[in-house]
Amino acid sequence: MDAHAAALERAKARLDRLDWYPRPVRIDRVRIVVAPWFFHIPGFRPYRGYALWRTILVESPDPSDDLVTHELCHLWQVQNRPWHTTLTHLTTRYRRNPYELEARRAVAETREQESPPSGPSAR
Repeated sequence: MDAHAAALERAKARLDRLDWYPRPVRIDRVRIVVAPWFFHIPGFRPYRGYALWRTILVESPDPSDDLVTHELCHLWQVQNRPWHTTLTHLTTRYRRNPYELEARRAVAETREQESPPSGPSAR
């Protein structure tokens, strides 16, 4: 299994912990494409990842698990509510878009928490 397929599996496992949609996220036709040129297009410069219908575009060849989870959450949204997510993206500003906020929340709620230090040096 290549690194991108493994990243998709890890992101799916994270999203599978959430029960936000009736159907779990499907990754069978999803692929990650490294496309640094895409992020030089005006309007896309602030982003490091972007989700299309079955493709996650990433700027770096080694995207973080959080980034893959965020973008896969967008694909999950489209898989369950294709028309509403598309219309919302076209009519709602990025920072107020409920699907963008939900993808950020998915990352935060599924991120592995670091264990607190233990032992005598933890004081």
